[in-house]
Amino acid sequence: MKEQWGLLENVPHDATINMALDEALLNWHHEGEIPPTLRFYQWIAPTLSVGHFQKIDGKIDLDGVRKHQCQFVRRMTGGSAVLHDDELTYSIVISEEHPSIAPTIRQAYYDLSKGILQGYNNLGIEATYADSLSKERSSICFERPAFYELVVDGKKLSGNAQTRKKGILLQHGSIPISINIDMLFDLFVFPNERIKQRKKQAFWNKATTISRLLQEHVSYEIVKEAFKKGFSDALDIELKAFSLTKSQWSEVYELAEAKYANTPLKGAVSHV
Repeated sequence: MKEQWGLLENVPHDATINMALDEALLNWHHEGEIPPTLRFYQWIAPTLSVGHFQKIDGKIDLDGVRKHQCQFVRRMTGGSAVLHDDELTYSIVISEEHPSIAPTIRQAYYDLSKGILQGYNNLGIEATYADSLSKERSSICFERPAFYELVVDGKKLSGNAQTRKKGILLQHGSIPISINIDMLFDLFVFPNERIKQRKKQAFWNKATTISRLLQEHVSYEIVKEAFKKGFSDALDIELKAFSLTKSQWSEVYELAEAKYANTPLKGAVSHV
């Protein structure tokens, strides 16, 4: 029999709720309240999430965030900033002791990313793994592929981040259906306008999206079903949908207010 994982699907939420819910799932799995769980989710408004240790000053254009009425949140995972907009976002929580989880971050990325690879294949996109880690640094997640992230013709397809706490691995990631490139580049600081425009023009040489590859816009529901089947088949698991209890939602809202509602952007993020 296949191992049974939980499947959580949510309506779009505020940025603080989305990040608090991922952390709550990690806590609940640590406490034995839920099985290994795959979550698919959306955002109630375009959101810029920054890595746990990422610097904001001189890197993020807060006026640009306000201009586009984006929400802003700091993740509990590392990595560069990600604009969450027209995308499928996923998260996975699973014990570090699980036999399917490798002890190293890179290998664990590879093991879990098999579901992402299969999801793209289900959409007719022949993705491959990036085989090296770029030495160049960028504040923008999709400008550089990391080990075992997926590419098509060398162009990055998704952004992923991982952390391990309390013996539990949390991995979450962004699978863009399309990207608003004008909005994206307004959210970062550049030395001057000329460099900003040059980097914007070069962006599609480094990154791509589902709609760009398929040359048509694909609905969220179609993408979600492709990746649900991708994870099920590639990880050889059975997904069983569940819903949160009232007390669990209360815990999520309390965590969102206590930890994720603090932001340098007064008025730019809807607090819980």
